[in-house]
Amino acid sequence: MAFTLPDLPYAHSALDPHIDTRTMEIHHGKHHQAYINNLNGAIEGEGSLSSKSLEELIGSIGGLPPAIQNAVRNNGGGHWNHSFFWKVMGANGGGTPSGDLGDAINGVFGSFEEFKAAFVKAGATRFGSGWAWLIVNSAGKLEVCSTPNQDNPLMDVADVKGMPILGVDVWEHAYYLNYQNRRPDYLNAFFNVINWDAVSQNFKDLK
Repeated sequence: MAFTLPDLPYAHSALDPHIDTRTMEIHHGKHHQAYINNLNGAIEGEGSLSSKSLEELIGSIGGLPPAIQNAVRNNGGGHWNHSFFWKVMGANGGGTPSGDLGDAINGVFGSFEEFKAAFVKAGATRFGSGWAWLIVNSAGKLEVCSTPNQDNPLMDVADVKGMPILGVDVWEHAYYLNYQNRRPDYLNAFFNVINWDAVSQNFKDLK
């Protein structure tokens, strides 16, 4: 079956003023939809590939037919990344995580503020377009990393591999209407919309 655009779990205006309504409308309805259209076009007529899950497709980029490898990497990654991104934000976001996730962040990074600084730095210093992530790595530990373009740590071609529990889009289309070239301002504002309940559930699901 063809991949389809997931609904936002909140209104386009829900993240105002930190992420503005118009950005959300364009980002979700135009950019995300374009990745889905291009992904469906890339795998059309490719036999068994059309029956694979999105995770199976992006987890085996290196083994895909060369003719569609880049298209699936860019557009399959774009579809997965954005579907994940919408779910780790919310209208009543912000604050700090508690429980197991809060303890794990303090244990690895020293404090929540030190984690935040590392996460913002990963996003701010990613040259060009890409994403910053908080992942559980292959050793079962939290780690902050970033990926270029629409890559993510689930891909077999990723430099750092693991399971994302939090991610932020640092492509200019994610923030330029409101923040122009001030990416660090956008990244700091993102912390006001993080749905820590969702992130904590992502972490819990891996234990």
